[in-house]
Amino acid sequence: MNAPLRQVPEGAVAVALTVNGRPVAAQVEPRTHLADFVREDLNLTGTHLGCEHGVCGACTVLLDGEPARACLAFAATCGGACVTTIEGLDGDEVAGELRAAFNREHALQCGFCTPGMLVSARDLVLRLPEADERRVRLGLSGNLCRCTGYVGIVRAVMSVIADRRARGIAPQDGAARALGPVGAHAGDGVGEGKAVSAPPTAAALPPVAVEVVEDFIPAHTFAQSFSLAQPPDAVFAAFADVRAVAACLPGAFVEAEPAPGTVAGGLKVQIGPVAATFRGQARITRDPATRTGRIVGAGADVGGRSSTQGEVRYRVRPGQDPGSAVVELTVGYTLKGPLAQFGRPGLVRDIAGRLTALFAANLEARLAGAPAPAAAPPLNPFALALGALAARLARWRARLTGG
Repeated sequence: MNAPLRQVPEGAVAVALTVNGRPVAAQVEPRTHLADFVREDLNLTGTHLGCEHGVCGACTVLLDGEPARACLAFAATCGGACVTTIEGLDGDEVAGELRAAFNREHALQCGFCTPGMLVSARDLVLRLPEADERRVRLGLSGNLCRCTGYVGIVRAVMSVIADRRARGIAPQDGAARALGPVGAHAGDGVGEGKAVSAPPTAAALPPVAVEVVEDFIPAHTFAQSFSLAQPPDAVFAAFADVRAVAACLPGAFVEAEPAPGTVAGGLKVQIGPVAATFRGQARITRDPATRTGRIVGAGADVGGRSSTQGEVRYRVRPGQDPGSAVVELTVGYTLKGPLAQFGRPGLVRDIAGRLTALFAANLEARLAGAPAPAAAPPLNPFALALGALAARLARWRARLTGG
């Protein structure tokens, strides 16, 4: 017998969405996350809850056809979206092949992680062109299992990919599977035979409404510096070319310069299959006498769910070697929305340090007359975070060993 719906609390909001192909309308508290909603209100208990911090992957569901952590998505923000839980994949061809492979390869024991693991594995089967063990392990790294040791799981996923490619079933095109905000593909449910249309490019998106506050007080501030084997005047002059500077920063782009000292642009971010574009405006002031400058700006992602305000103050001074320069940076920022939960100051500082090193190398090459970067790849915080974590572990190891 289905569990009764919980009593509607005061302050609840209405939400209408599609769950496993069935229209659902309900009243939910704003703080209720999607996992609790499908488990407690809809009795779809195949979605398991583990860490409730988006780390273990047990609660992974399909949101508008893409894997998502149900413990990080508020049910109230999913209006118009298509949600598919593990119960909704009973008749799915790929999920069926994976279930058989998991059984064949002994890829499950207690079964607690299995629903989320199957949802993530299904996405890999659809996307990966071949049974590449490294890419399969990377793709499943967000789903934790305490029992199996992962060997059977990886083997099962690889066997399904290999079998489907041998039967001539090609991987789905990445452009057709790009993520959008919740509800971006409303009505395109799994198994309905509907193709997910490609999202608009960054250039085709409408301007993001943001306000640049000149005298804002940042929530977090840190300092960075880097050296260049170029004269200080040349380095400071290079910062005046906004488009050239953006070309040196991975993922950055400039769309327009609507007024002197004002620039419109953004930053592309790529984390695995997830792509996001932040767009906004910035104001730039420079003082040639002191070789200092300030960039203050604000931006939001195209889904409007996260926003940021920040400033960069820089000073170019002579380096220790003749003809060299040191660029000193002070960075302040404030994050709001879902992105803020990943913006821990220590992690942001480490990522910024590695991003600064990439920027310095590109700028050095440009000033030395090397060809400009053709098209800066999207910023990949996941890869930068792994590098930052490795650097931290090395520092801790050195402290423990006295090195």
